[in-house]
Amino acid sequence: MTETATKSYPNVAQSFGISGIVILAMLLFSPVHYMTRHVIGKEGSMLIYYLLAMGVSFFIIHLIRKRKTGSSAFFFRVNPGIIPFISLGTLGLLFGIITPLGLLLPMPDSIKKMFMELVQQTGPMSFFTMVVAAPIFEELIFRGIILDGLLKKYTPLKSILISALLFGLVHLNPWQFITGFILGIFSGWVYYHTRSLLACIIIHATANLTGFFLRFIVSDTESLLYNNPNSMYGGYTNFLFVTGGCAALALVCIWFLNKEFMKRSRIEQA
Repeated sequence: MTETATKSYPNVAQSFGISGIVILAMLLFSPVHYMTRHVIGKEGSMLIYYLLAMGVSFFIIHLIRKRKTGSSAFFFRVNPGIIPFISLGTLGLLFGIITPLGLLLPMPDSIKKMFMELVQQTGPMSFFTMVVAAPIFEELIFRGIILDGLLKKYTPLKSILISALLFGLVHLNPWQFITGFILGIFSGWVYYHTRSLLACIIIHATANLTGFFLRFIVSDTESLLYNNPNSMYGGYTNFLFVTGGCAALALVCIWFLNKEFMKRSRIEQA
């Protein structure tokens, strides 16, 4: 066994274990959210709950990684030239692929009620939770630790798919699974070519920022829950036009990024 293989972490089984740590922390700290929401409000309690659950998860997983590999470093530098394309590509995937797929899954009233409560939270603490804390902590864990370790042991395709699958699964519902899985594949592909955690954070933050601002733009908040494209887009013709245009935008951005990645690869091999 090579030194690289010996010191790499995690493997597939350990990756599932890491996801289990995240889910367990979410469950263990959930009472904090319910106990504090009447004291500091729903948004403040959600922020505290999230920081505790994900902060403790990352701390534990990071310690395990450091003990097994001796490494505690993360690479953040990103080529500024790709930022517009990863951001626009994210928007294209959201509205061109993820939203139409979400329409195929009818949402029970109990789940809709839970999402409606989240959609109605539009304050600065919700913004910080969604757009700052979530992209940082989740990308550190799922791309910075899980995917980075898997890439040292397995093929890029297998590594990216496993990390994206786990990223979708920890959201614990089919609707966010779709978003997490598809964006996880996109982020994983970008990470494989750049090893830039910042690029993945930008992708994640772009997706969450879009969802946050849609709370202000869309008057019928139920249409945000993938139930009413007619209301959200102003008609099915507009829906098809926007979906097709966004899918095309995603493909153009992916084509450009792939071209840029291949060019950089040739330069490094020269």
